[in-house]
Amino acid sequence: MSTAAPLHQGLLSRRACLAATVAGAGSLLGWPMVAVAGGQLEEPLADSVRSVLSAAIANRAPPVPEFDDINKRLAHLRWLGAMSDRLKKRKPDFQTRIEFLQTVWYESKRAGLDTTMVMGLIQVESAFRKFAISRVGARGYMQIMPFWSRVIGDGDAGKLFNMQTNLRFGCVILRHYLDRERGDTFMALGRYNGSRGRAEYPNAVYAAAKNWVHPDA
Repeated sequence: MSTAAPLHQGLLSRRACLAATVAGAGSLLGWPMVAVAGGQLEEPLADSVRSVLSAAIANRAPPVPEFDDINKRLAHLRWLGAMSDRLKKRKPDFQTRIEFLQTVWYESKRAGLDTTMVMGLIQVESAFRKFAISRVGARGYMQIMPFWSRVIGDGDAGKLFNMQTNLRFGCVILRHYLDRERGDTFMALGRYNGSRGRAEYPNAVYAAAKNWVHPDA
């Protein structure tokens, strides 16, 4: 399974206002789902970390997956079809839905993340709403705080509503937290949400991720 080069490193955290306790992340058909966005607190970054993160964000390779054999390509297409069916109620337009899923797959693989977990995180953070804004100002699908644009981007926080930009920032940041927590997803998810050490948010993401499990993920 080949995509772009893997990433490493990331940044920040702080307790978020958990808008509600997510009750089991809901069923696939009904999703009685409340978005639970984080309120991250900016922290100092080492220059070397900032440089790596900035480079990862700046690489504007289009989200076009490449495969070294036909079986991997077919597996990806099976995943894409299954996820499209599951997401149809949230994103009725076929082209919009496919572009979103293709980008999630590309950016998660590029960052060395579990695509199923990233889908669960997006469900919990924004309920798949492109223009979601939390009460603390986090933006878009993966609820990125605007200061990230200044710290590792070009300073234009408005771009966080761009689909690929938002998903790239979110995946790069989550990869950094996983590296910082030595692969511990529970603690990394807590950092992402700003509630490190608390169980509500990681458990909500784990529950939501069950809606997106697929053998070809």
